[in-house]
Amino acid sequence: MRAETMSRPFVTVSRSRSEAVQFRAILAATYPVFLVAALLQRLRPGPAALGPRRSVFGEARAMALSAIPFAFMG
Repeated sequence: MRAETMSRPFVTVSRSRSEAVQFRAILAATYPVFLVAALLQRLRPGPAALGPRRSVFGEARAMALSAIPFAFMG
């Protein structure tokens, strides 16, 4: 029982590292899609956004970071 307790933190660290790698891979794969969406949103005619605006790259990153957690649900 003592050996199982000692190996458990390594499994947790390995799993969290694996999830971090998966998160970055999904971010890298989806970022271009959200970049195109942010560009199209910026080019669309309409009322200007109120308050300070992010750069197109920052907006794309924010959209990707808000959508990716849904991939890890379930």
